[in-house]
Amino acid sequence: MSEAVWTPKHNPFAIALTVTLATFMEVLDTSIANVALPHIAGSLSASQDESTWVLTSYLVSNAIILPMSAWLSSTFGRKRFYMSCVFLFTCSSFLCGLAPNLGILILFRVIQGLGGGGLQPSEQAILADTFSPQRRGMAFAIYGMAVVMAPAIGPTVGGWITDNFSWHWIFYINVPVGIISLFLTNRLVEDPPYLAEQRRQRKAAGIDFWGIGLLVLAIASLQIVLDKGQELDWFGSRFIATFLVVAAISFVIWIWWEWHHPFPIVDVKLFKKRNFSTAMFFTFTLGIVLFGTTVMLPQFLQTLLGYPAVKAGEAMAGGGFIMLLMMPIAGFLVGKVDPRKMMAVGFAMTAFALYNFAEHITLALDFKTAMILRTLQTAGLAFIFLPSNTLAYVGIPREKNNQVSAVNSFVRNIGGSIGIALITTFLTRQAQKHTNYLNAHATPGSPAFEQMKAGLTKLYGNAGAGPVGSGQMAYGQIERMIQGQATTLAYVDALLVLTIVVVILIPMVAIMKRPPKLPAGVEKVPAEAVH
Repeated sequence: MSEAVWTPKHNPFAIALTVTLATFMEVLDTSIANVALPHIAGSLSASQDESTWVLTSYLVSNAIILPMSAWLSSTFGRKRFYMSCVFLFTCSSFLCGLAPNLGILILFRVIQGLGGGGLQPSEQAILADTFSPQRRGMAFAIYGMAVVMAPAIGPTVGGWITDNFSWHWIFYINVPVGIISLFLTNRLVEDPPYLAEQRRQRKAAGIDFWGIGLLVLAIASLQIVLDKGQELDWFGSRFIATFLVVAAISFVIWIWWEWHHPFPIVDVKLFKKRNFSTAMFFTFTLGIVLFGTTVMLPQFLQTLLGYPAVKAGEAMAGGGFIMLLMMPIAGFLVGKVDPRKMMAVGFAMTAFALYNFAEHITLALDFKTAMILRTLQTAGLAFIFLPSNTLAYVGIPREKNNQVSAVNSFVRNIGGSIGIALITTFLTRQAQKHTNYLNAHATPGSPAFEQMKAGLTKLYGNAGAGPVGSGQMAYGQIERMIQGQATTLAYVDALLVLTIVVVILIPMVAIMKRPPKLPAGVEKVPAEAVH
């Protein structure tokens, strides 16, 4: 059968739902463990710092396998590779739940990350081949609902499971989903004919060991820098500085090596394509905004407003549900209107929501307002995510679909890691700056300070504290108020910076080329897919 007219045997939307199932499970797992860390640390007799390696180990192995997934799919067959990833992820999830100590848990989390890392790019490539270019919008809408909603509901699900059962069950729940995914994938998913020729070429070319080694070294070093940088004071730590230098040198050498290799692990020459390189930049930025703000709101609600983890997670759920509504709408529109205009609207909606968030975030923020602000913030993401994904494939040969999906997933995840690291550092530094400023103006002897101290001293005195104790308690309360206000101002600063970044992106959508228009009712495979 000619690959130019190849179509899958089964219903494309059934295939889309099948591959989205495992991807949703994997993306959910990246955030579901966050709220369970204190329970894991207590159960396994580990410190809070040691328990963070439960997250770091997964992210490092996940980031390593993401860009390699296209090469692995071409070498072993995409369906076989995808099912192997599901199997590895499912088995390691079960073993994580059984782990008797922290070291064993981290080992199985590394294996789980290796299995999970291949799911997202494989799914995108399967969707790109299963659907014609004119129908990819709806296909990517299904995928988008999974990758955007999963991290939004992850903290809620993780908190509920941990509170009502035990942390072991945040891993056990993956097992039945994985078994169902394996069964459906085996029955419904198939590889297009052109992948067989790619496999023959890959086998003849051999394995690019240098490319793999340099990639692993660069990504692992970068991920360690991002995860441990704030904790170890960034460049004040020789450990962090060393890993950053190793990451930079390895990455530069890797790009040069891959550029000249006939069968590279990652086809870096794709970045010569205007649409592809611009889409990757937008995806990177989307990762920063999405993951960064996903960390910010629960952190603010828990640390400053005193919400429990489950309640903070519920405030995020509105963002997931609005994406369920907006993704199908964006998927329908992406084939009807200029995707670039959709992206401009999406960036404008996101910028407005971030600015609105900055205007309303205070220590008096109530739960309902927090949920509404989060919901508005995610409403425009569908109009960025889907058009960007669709435009990334314009002008790309069909046999490069695996490469596009692998790089896209990798760039989004790295953007998320960098965004979380930058925003966490920015919040810490800005909070220190505002604390110093407020302390300078909260000086004993000033009328405002003395009036507040007198009022608090009287309040604590009426509550039963002695003359000395009530004064000390008043000073302590003033210091806590200053810290809370300073930290709130830091969150405002972070949201305003993100607003400016997103606004700058609006005119940049004009860089991209619009997909060629076809007559109404006509669907055909792009010319570059025909050999």
